[in-house]
Amino acid sequence: MSNVQELPLLEPTGGQGVVPCCPPLTERPMSATEAETAARMFKALGDPVRLRLFSAVASHEGGEACVCDISDVGVSQPTVSHHLKKLKEAGLLTSERRGTWVYYRVEPSVLAAMGQLLAMPAAV
Repeated sequence: MSNVQELPLLEPTGGQGVVPCCPPLTERPMSATEAETAARMFKALGDPVRLRLFSAVASHEGGEACVCDISDVGVSQPTVSHHLKKLKEAGLLTSERRGTWVYYRVEPSVLAAMGQLLAMPAAV
């Protein structure tokens, strides 16, 4: 039995952007559930290799990357696969198998939610 829990994907809200998983840190104190959700995202990105892989996928042309194109991060292929699995389990990446290769994609809503979480309020 697995205790892995994916982050909920965020849906666009009628052209108003996305609804973040959690409120901006400056808006109000987070609930326990919101804090757990945000912590899973940041914990997954807390490893330098995972952060490099996430960045490689997010910045790859076309918004997705084949595992064959992003494996040069200084660790072995099995370790790359392990880290990609952890990013996927945290809900930060999605994947699709095409033949023998797996292609990874960062959901735009994930990047938007992370940005909104850390955003500072506009100066009045």
